[in-house]
Amino acid sequence: MHIQLATMDDLDELSGLFAAYLQFYEVDKPLSAVRSFLAERLERGDSALLLGRDPAGGALGFVQLYPFSASLALRPAWLLSDLYVAPAARRRGVGEALMNAARGHAEASGACGLQLETAKGNLAGQALYERLGYVRDEMFYTYWLGLPERGG
Repeated sequence: MHIQLATMDDLDELSGLFAAYLQFYEVDKPLSAVRSFLAERLERGDSALLLGRDPAGGALGFVQLYPFSASLALRPAWLLSDLYVAPAARRRGVGEALMNAARGHAEASGACGLQLETAKGNLAGQALYERLGYVRDEMFYTYWLGLPERGG
């Protein structure tokens, strides 16, 4: 499998994978909105999107990372925001390869770590993360404040 930073050339395949990712979490968004969101990420360079492909070039999955500053460590870090593997490619090491590529990207940038959240019911994901050395936080809770969309 080949993993590389996604570019605008990957936008169509990446959009299809990302739409499937949203469906997995029961979030219904039109493909045009998904494509626009990803195009903005790629144009701005405000996230790192790593895309995994099979030897024939078919897209298998992706991981998306956002940079942030870890205030308590006084160092840069990465938020592993999204990980998705196409159903036909699951249980073949694609998720692990994408996670390892994310780690390599973070290490190359001098980051102090990677942070992620996952659904409480995502037991397969949790097992993968723990096998790769991620430790579940027992000190901090995650909170979310939803804000209304700004009118256009």
